[in-house]
Amino acid sequence: MFEEMSITVYEQTPDPESLGDANTEDSSVDSGVIGGIESVVGKTMDPVRMYMREMGTVPLLTREGEIVIAKRIEEGLRETMSILARYPGNVEQVLAAYEQIVEEEGDLGLILSGFLDPEDVIPDMSQVAEAKSSGSYEASEHEEKKGLDLALTHQRFKALKKAQAKYEKAFEKSGREDKATIKSLDQLGEAFSLFKLVPAVMDPLLEEVRGDMQKIRQQEKTVRELCVARAGMPRDLFVSLYVGNETDLTWLDAQIEAGEKWSETLAKHRVSIRYALKTIRRISDRTGLSVAEIKDINRRLFVAVGKTRSAKKDMIEANLRLVISIAKKYTNRGLHFLDLIQEGNIGLMKAVDKFEYRRGFKFSTYATWWIRQAITRSISDLARTIRVPVHMMETVNKLNRLTRQMIQELGRNPTIEELSIKMDLPEDKVLKALDVAKQPISLETPVGDDDDSTMWNLVSDTSVESPMDHATDEGLKETTTSVLTALTEREAKVLRMRFGIDMNTDHTLEEVGRQFSVTRERIRQIEAKALRKLRHPARSEQLRSFIDAN
Repeated sequence: MFEEMSITVYEQTPDPESLGDANTEDSSVDSGVIGGIESVVGKTMDPVRMYMREMGTVPLLTREGEIVIAKRIEEGLRETMSILARYPGNVEQVLAAYEQIVEEEGDLGLILSGFLDPEDVIPDMSQVAEAKSSGSYEASEHEEKKGLDLALTHQRFKALKKAQAKYEKAFEKSGREDKATIKSLDQLGEAFSLFKLVPAVMDPLLEEVRGDMQKIRQQEKTVRELCVARAGMPRDLFVSLYVGNETDLTWLDAQIEAGEKWSETLAKHRVSIRYALKTIRRISDRTGLSVAEIKDINRRLFVAVGKTRSAKKDMIEANLRLVISIAKKYTNRGLHFLDLIQEGNIGLMKAVDKFEYRRGFKFSTYATWWIRQAITRSISDLARTIRVPVHMMETVNKLNRLTRQMIQELGRNPTIEELSIKMDLPEDKVLKALDVAKQPISLETPVGDDDDSTMWNLVSDTSVESPMDHATDEGLKETTTSVLTALTEREAKVLRMRFGIDMNTDHTLEEVGRQFSVTRERIRQIEAKALRKLRHPARSEQLRSFIDAN
């Protein structure tokens, strides 16, 4: 029976070597299976390994490769701006924002982040580095400036305003289809394509076009559903009647009066169809564009934005290794490694948006600051259990560095006054920063060598009376009641009323006198006599112990 179950039976105890030989094959199979499972699990379950493996499939970029992708980004942005200029109202909005900032003497960086000039010369990186090391490098030409070149900015806006006025004049004189108008519109698009608007200004312009297109699609869907799906009009006939006549209502009336099998149903839905067509007409009248032109602008805009987004994606994916190399330096600071990578990737995306390849440096040189800034800010903002504002964390970190420095210089901990002078801050703010720097402690933190007791068991509940105080109060109450029994009933009641024992409040001599129908002086005498009795050592000794305890 044991042999049928593949169980080996020995007459005597086998030696360990024979046992080892007998199980060699099974052990190798088991180890192979385990290794295979570990291999599969390692490939599919560990998110960090999966991320790094996928990231490793993207090749690194050379300086020339970065320039190619940066040019693709710039080309997509220029196409987007040129197309936006063809949609009525967009250029006017930007010019109005510019004039308002100039009038209020505000910051032009609120609407503009730079220019997209394809004729700018790209300096050689080695020449820039050599010039910088020799001291002949001019930062104004290649370094990122603090703010925009105001003279160039005013010049570009002046040219844009001139191109806008020229187009409006040609449009009013000859109409939109005239060659001169088309040429002036192309020139306006060329002038507008040089501007690199900030997202807060550019996004509403894009949403204006997309919003109008979305409304047109919704109304077209309604018209198509009523005419084709419900009325039964042939789809080919509907397309031939509608396309090119989107704002003309005569085709609808003609089909209602045609006496076809769908005419009766069209007549029932005539009000709904006319409302949808009038909504489309209002959009066309407001923009001065036909439905076909609006669709063409939206399609070209979709392609241009997609081109920019695709180029940015390529630049980001090629620099994901840079994020990991920087994120490794900030581990064990309160955030998981994947969270550090995610925050660093956000900084990388910002760097891609703001990178200017014409300054002559590699993208990694520029992106490192953005990635490090995003990671450090996320640590300050998210790593602590209780969120502390970033500016306060910067003060705390500066205070900690200064404290360590002064300990080395003075050989002792600096005082609050010394820190206040060094930090150039009031003492109350220094105290506040020191208080913020304290790390919270978990209530589940073990106390002592055993794991049975935690910090939770040792934290007192301030809303509940402690057992010691409760026991003391109960003992005082019982002792006081016992001592008062040695007095007469009248004396005990006078003391109870005068000191508020077992009552809500105490009473004055006059109030007690009215209770007993005697004078204030008589109550005072009774009180003094009762207190003399209580001062007797036999009675006072019982109460004295509570005074010593307090």
